[in-house]
Amino acid sequence: MNHTKSHISALRTRLSTIFSPKFIHSLSQTHLSLHHTKQTHASTLLHAQLPHNISLSASLILGYASHGDPTSARLLFQQTVPHCTTAFLWNTLIRGYSIAGVGGGLEVYNQMVRIGVRPDDHTFPFVLKACADGCEVRKGQEVHGSSVKLGFEFDVFVGNTLLWFYGNCWGLRDAERVFDEMPEKDLVSWNTMLGVFSVNGCWAEVLDLFREMKLRSGFKPNAVSIVSVLPVCADVEDQVTAGKIHGYIVKVGLDFQVTVGNALLDVYGKCGNVDALKQAFGEMVVRNLVTWNAVITSFGSKGHYRDALDVFRLMIDEGLKPNSITISSFLPMLVELEFFKAGREVHGFSIRTGLETDTFIANSLIDMYAKSGRSTEASNVFYKLDSKNVVSWNAMVANVAQNKLELAAVRLVRQMQDYGVLPNSVTFTNVLPACSRIGLVRPGKEIHARSIRMGCALDLFVSNALTDMYVKSGHLKLARNVFNISLRDEVSYNILILGYSQTSDCLESLSLFSEMQLMGLKQDNVSFMGALSACANLIAIKQGKEIHGFLLRKLFHIHLFVCNSLLDFYIKCGRIDLGRNIFDRMINKDVASWNAMIMGYGMLGEVDTAIDLFENMRKDDVEYDSVSFIAVLSACSHGGLLEKGRKYFDELKARGIEPTQMHCACMVDLLGRAGLMEEAAELIKGLPIVPDANIWGALLGACRIYGNLELATWAAEHLFELKPEHSGYYTLLSNMYAETGRWDDAKRIRELMKSRKVKKSPGCSWVQIGDQAHAFVVGEKIEGLDLGLWLAESG
Repeated sequence: MNHTKSHISALRTRLSTIFSPKFIHSLSQTHLSLHHTKQTHASTLLHAQLPHNISLSASLILGYASHGDPTSARLLFQQTVPHCTTAFLWNTLIRGYSIAGVGGGLEVYNQMVRIGVRPDDHTFPFVLKACADGCEVRKGQEVHGSSVKLGFEFDVFVGNTLLWFYGNCWGLRDAERVFDEMPEKDLVSWNTMLGVFSVNGCWAEVLDLFREMKLRSGFKPNAVSIVSVLPVCADVEDQVTAGKIHGYIVKVGLDFQVTVGNALLDVYGKCGNVDALKQAFGEMVVRNLVTWNAVITSFGSKGHYRDALDVFRLMIDEGLKPNSITISSFLPMLVELEFFKAGREVHGFSIRTGLETDTFIANSLIDMYAKSGRSTEASNVFYKLDSKNVVSWNAMVANVAQNKLELAAVRLVRQMQDYGVLPNSVTFTNVLPACSRIGLVRPGKEIHARSIRMGCALDLFVSNALTDMYVKSGHLKLARNVFNISLRDEVSYNILILGYSQTSDCLESLSLFSEMQLMGLKQDNVSFMGALSACANLIAIKQGKEIHGFLLRKLFHIHLFVCNSLLDFYIKCGRIDLGRNIFDRMINKDVASWNAMIMGYGMLGEVDTAIDLFENMRKDDVEYDSVSFIAVLSACSHGGLLEKGRKYFDELKARGIEPTQMHCACMVDLLGRAGLMEEAAELIKGLPIVPDANIWGALLGACRIYGNLELATWAAEHLFELKPEHSGYYTLLSNMYAETGRWDDAKRIRELMKSRKVKKSPGCSWVQIGDQAHAFVVGEKIEGLDLGLWLAESG
């Protein structure tokens, strides 16, 4: 019996030791889990330590809050607060609500003030944090006023929290005023103000404050200071200041901190200093996954893809496991390097490590497969993805659009809306080029309407894509309407300059070219190519020469595409001598350069020169193409070189190049000019393709020369179907009937022309007056014509 009593007594002593306030306080501080917090709470109640033990109650309140149970925290507070005469427990509950991430802290503060509990130096930091979390600016200002009234305006901790509050609630000037009026500042004060300036984009102020901190504060910048300033140096690309800070880091021994090292990598990467980036990375003693991701991303952003690849391999060799950020940022670099096989290996790695379903990785994989032409693999990744965001859909739309599946791209945009995903400006800029490539103006208009409803139509990239779509679909009026109501940049003007240059309204192209300069926009290669094309079509030799002179002054003439546009301009204006000067001086010539000259000489009847150029091009090992054969066949046709033409046509087929409509049109023209009408007809009948208007037009022209009315009728019947609006074909056949005395047939063709409302286009001429070219037809007068100026220009 005595033994049992002594055993019970020892057990009670041991239990009282185990559940002592000190032990329970430390247990609650570890926050092992909500279950353990509740067990601790129950034990304290069992030993009658609550509600009298205020510190123990505060520890449990924070334990509940940290596990997302503010209700239990509030209940415990209500049970304990009658035994608390200070602000301590109130402060704990306010802090607990902030930890739990829920509102209610300000209500606790209001209740505390109402019942007369005096706030202390801990109350205001906790309350101000609650105000910052909820962006309660007016309440924060009220709390600021209360802290001053109660004499806490000189408290450094309260001052630091005020800095943080105003900085997070866009009260930059208030934060500056608080900082300037603080009689005592500590290192946290300076670091907080650096952070406030940085968050609000005041980069110059960050750098000035950092210099002042080093010179006059009496505090040495620590890791927090450095990590606040270096991103600013990265944003403004200030390598000089970054280099000085790097020296300070080494001097005070902060280079061993991984966060500081990562910030250095970021600044050198964004400044494009690859050598410094490599050095900083090599000197880092401690590296984490952020380090590796930062250096891979930095190399990639500056186009050093092979360096990024080397770092990725080194990362794997050191046994680190890449995460979703590593892989999603690394895959686009493999695309740029065209290492698609390596990309597939990375895909396999992501499958083995269970990362394939990560949305960011899946989006990068879709993009990679799309750009490698593997549309099916991209689709497989997309449809296996459970959680698709708008980026996933956009990547898939781009995939099918890039791989010439234009209709599928349009369907996907409709489908994504069925799944509740709203398209954005990126969606529209991806799908609109698909509409323009196949002339789908109706879906393009639908997308235009959708972009207006969603407020994306005024986005510069969307408006440019819409303008381009309408231009390429042949709806220049609609393109101009979009252009007139949208933001404009160089691309906007270039689209219309090129568009108008390919139509009969070439003067508008030159007008936009001049307007672009007046608007202060920089004209580029595309602008000049469009303007030169317009000058070529207008035979506006003077304006074209002025543009050529400008190109020479700005050194644009060294660009290959610009040179080719100059060749085309001079050739179409009949100044092949000037074109030849440019051609001979060109350092780099591509196949388009040679083709332009061959075509030009052929059109001017200098057939031998054209053929010599074609042969010289072959000797120079230029990769000539189907257009080259069109040029030389056209030259043979103009010169009547039947055998040479046949030889080149046979060679074309021997090289495995499928004859196009233009090749066949050249051969029909060549045979027709030689009087071999039946052979030309047999060639047309044996074509594997359906003849177009060029082929039938060549045959009709030859029939006109040799008076072959039967074949002319055959050709004209097809032309009336293919181009019913073209007046020249009706006129030519009618004249042939009239010449042979078949007046009834001639009248029938005229009646057909009249019934289809086909009118003969009047001849049009241009006259240049000053800096303007005026178009007019027979019987028209140019208003405001200054005869003296015109005579001076003509002389």
